[in-house]
Amino acid sequence: MTHLFGVLSTGTSALLTQQRAINVTGNNIANVNTPGYTRQKLNLETNTPVYTGAGLMSFGVHSTEIERVYDRFLGVQLNNENAALGRWSAQQGMLDRVEVVFDESGGYGLNQAMSDFWNAWQDLSLNPSGTTERSMVAATSQGLADAIREKYGELEQIQEDIDTAVENGIETVNRLVAQIADLNQKIASTERGGINANDYRDSRDLILKELAEVIDIKSFENSDGQVVVSVADGRPLVESGNTWQLQAQTNSDGHSDVLWPDTTGGPVTITRAITGGKIGGWLQTRDATISGYQGQLDTLANELRDQINAVHASGYGLDGTTGTPLFDDSGSGAADFQVSSAVLNDLDLIAASATSTGVPGNADNAIALYDLRTAMTMNGGTATFDTAVNALVSSVGYDVQTAKANSSHQTDMMAYLENYRESISGVSLDEEMINLVKFEAAYNATAKMISMADDMLNTLMSVVG
Repeated sequence: MTHLFGVLSTGTSALLTQQRAINVTGNNIANVNTPGYTRQKLNLETNTPVYTGAGLMSFGVHSTEIERVYDRFLGVQLNNENAALGRWSAQQGMLDRVEVVFDESGGYGLNQAMSDFWNAWQDLSLNPSGTTERSMVAATSQGLADAIREKYGELEQIQEDIDTAVENGIETVNRLVAQIADLNQKIASTERGGINANDYRDSRDLILKELAEVIDIKSFENSDGQVVVSVADGRPLVESGNTWQLQAQTNSDGHSDVLWPDTTGGPVTITRAITGGKIGGWLQTRDATISGYQGQLDTLANELRDQINAVHASGYGLDGTTGTPLFDDSGSGAADFQVSSAVLNDLDLIAASATSTGVPGNADNAIALYDLRTAMTMNGGTATFDTAVNALVSSVGYDVQTAKANSSHQTDMMAYLENYRESISGVSLDEEMINLVKFEAAYNATAKMISMADDMLNTLMSVVG
C-alpha cells in the first residue's frame, strides 16, 4: 500500500506541475504580441528523494520558479542605442525645419537675394541717375536685409519650439521616473516573498527603454532587485522608491535649461551634461548647431554692413551729399540688419558717384560697390560674400544629411537588437505549441497513471476486505 500511495503522491505532484507548465505556456502564447513581454519558463526539479526498500528514490516532480528568459546585457545595449536613436531623430526633426529655412530650390533664397543686390548695383553703374535703377537698388537692398533678418528670426522660432519640446521632455522624464520608482517598490515587495515579479520587471524594462529614448541614462539593479537610474554624470533620478524630479528654467539667453534638484545646495544646471536621448538631441541642435548658423548670419550681416557702408559713405548722392550709410549702422548682427530709412525715403541719397563733381553721371562708386561681390572680405580675407552664403547653406545641408544618416543607422541598429532580443526573449508560437503538446502528453500520462493506481488500490482493498 505504501508504494501505491507513493504512486498516487507522485501522480498528484506531476499532475499539478504539468498543469502549471501548461498555464505558463498558455500565458506566453497569450502575450505573443504584447510589447516588452519576456518569455517565461517553469523550472522543474525532482522531489526530494527518500530511502525505500529498493534504495534512495524520489517520488514526483515540483516547480521551483517561473523564470524570465532575459539577457540583462542586451537590455543595457538596447537602452544605450535607443538613447542614440532618440538624439539623432530629434536632431533630424529640427534640422529638417532648418533646411526649409535655407531652401534655395524655391527660386528665392539667400543666394538669390545676394545676386539681385549685386546686379542692381551693376545696373545702376550703367545709368547712375536712373530712377528705376535707384529704386531697384533700394528694393534689393531691402530684400537682402529682410532675407537675412527673417532667416535669423525663423531660427529663433525653431529654438523657441525646441524649448517647448525640452520642457515637455522633462515632464515625460519625471512621469517615467515616478513609474519606475513605483515598480521598484512592487518588485522588491513581491520578491521578498520568494516569488519572481516577472510582469513588473517587464513593465520596468519597457519604461527604462522609453526613458532612455528621451534622455541618456545609466542604470543598474541592486541586491534587492530595485533599479538605480542616474543621469548627467551620475546624478540620481531613481534610487529604490526615491525620485529626483528634473526642472526647466529660463537662462540668460532666454532658452530653457535643465536643472537637477540637489537637495543640499539647490538646483544644479545639467544642460551641457545631457548628450543623448531626444532632450540631448534638441539641446545640441539649439545650443550648438542653430547657434552656429546664427553666428554665421551675424558675421555676414556685420561684414555687409561695414564693408558696404564704408564704400557707400565715401560716395556722393544725386543731391551732392556724402557720408550716408546704405544700411542702418545703429545696430549689430543679423537681427538688426536693415536698410537706412533715410535712403528708403530719399533715393537721391544712394551714392553712385565717387566725386561731388561727377554727379550725376559718374558711376565709380556704384562700380566699387559692385566689386565688393568678388572681394575677399569674409573669413579673414579668404572668402567672398557669395562664398560665405554658399558655405552656410552647404553646412545646413551637410548637417541635415549627417543627422539623417545617423538616424537611419540607429534605426537599423535598434531593429537588429530588437530582433536579437526576440530570438532570446520573444515568444515563438511554434516552440510554445511544441511545449503545449509535451506538457499535455505528460498531463494525460500522469492522469492515466493515477487512474491505474486507483484501480490497483481498489482491487487491493477488495481483497483485504
